[in-house]
Amino acid sequence: MRKEKVIIIGAGIVGLATAYQILRKHPGIDLTILEKESTICQHQSGHNSGVIHSGIYYKPGGLRATNCIRGYKMLIDFCNENGIQYDICGKIIVATRKQQLAALHNVYERGLANGLQNLKMLQPEEMKEIEPHVAGIKGIYVPQTGICDYRIISAKYLEHIYTLGGELQTNQKVQDIKVTSSGVDIITDRQTLSSSYLINCAGLFSDKLARMTNKKLGLQILPFRGEYYKIREERKYLVKNLIYPAPDPDFPWLGVHFTRMIDGGLEAGPNAVLAFRREGYKKLDINISELWETLRFPGFHKMASRFWRQGLEEYRRSFSKKLFTRSLQALVPEIREEDLVTGGAGVRALACSEDGSLIDDFVMLDNERIMNVCNAPSPAATSSLSIGLKISEWLDPKL
Repeated sequence: MRKEKVIIIGAGIVGLATAYQILRKHPGIDLTILEKESTICQHQSGHNSGVIHSGIYYKPGGLRATNCIRGYKMLIDFCNENGIQYDICGKIIVATRKQQLAALHNVYERGLANGLQNLKMLQPEEMKEIEPHVAGIKGIYVPQTGICDYRIISAKYLEHIYTLGGELQTNQKVQDIKVTSSGVDIITDRQTLSSSYLINCAGLFSDKLARMTNKKLGLQILPFRGEYYKIREERKYLVKNLIYPAPDPDFPWLGVHFTRMIDGGLEAGPNAVLAFRREGYKKLDINISELWETLRFPGFHKMASRFWRQGLEEYRRSFSKKLFTRSLQALVPEIREEDLVTGGAGVRALACSEDGSLIDDFVMLDNERIMNVCNAPSPAATSSLSIGLKISEWLDPKL
């Protein structure tokens, strides 16, 4: 009998977790991961801040919520089984103005609806017991939040993939995908491979690959760069663990915050500015073709008309360390501009619909032969094993 062939495009954490879950459920299957870079986790998976998310922010019943809650436990179990360091240190979410109280209470109610236990509303003096240098009028303590290094976790996924008989081919940029009578042909810049089933986990380029077989996709990936600062060693005492602001309900990001890293460092950020190329990690990184794709997309214009004020403020903060510091001082007043050292940056792949709405959930579009993961923003890393299991379950009856 012919052995079924599965190809996964993208060796970020979601692609790797998916391969691992499929190989666990179907030992001996012919599975290959294609990656355009020379090694794994070169983009979103390798540029995040390493937070193990609790699931408190996400709409109950949605894919982000259900996969985060299930994936959280799976991730912790995986780390325990494989001797990977992590720290469930908890975090606080802080309202610094009365206008933020409604959003703070909404987050708290979502956390309860998503099954989180031991959440606690905090008064100012209670917040200072957890974070002595924080300022705010009310807060939430989230004990489930933790920190880890997702690059180490991803490397361990790959180690298991090899043990289970899977294959990774790097430096394979996919140029076209064609559905045939018997499966799917994947044409890279080096070869053509035939597969029974294809799983697209290409992150920042997931929409472009999906559109090769689905012309009426109805969404487009918009790249947003998030820039970080590091806090100087002698000032790290100002933050013990993680401090987040109450989210703006009208804006799709969580705001600049403080994150202790598993290696002992302390980061502040990120902001959120439109990147001028899909892998634009620096302010002057520009790809004219990719920028034109963004600018001509009708959904971008509608989204920009809604968020132009916030977007302008994000750009001002990107070019002004003083303004960035001022945002952080709302949470920790003692932080100073000279405490911040320029750090790294990441690019988020955010799916925008044609009506201008930023899609607030994972998007997984499937047909008989292909699964396209077209939107996997945070908490995709925390959720990776759960997302992988869900895709494996899609394959189960086919295999």
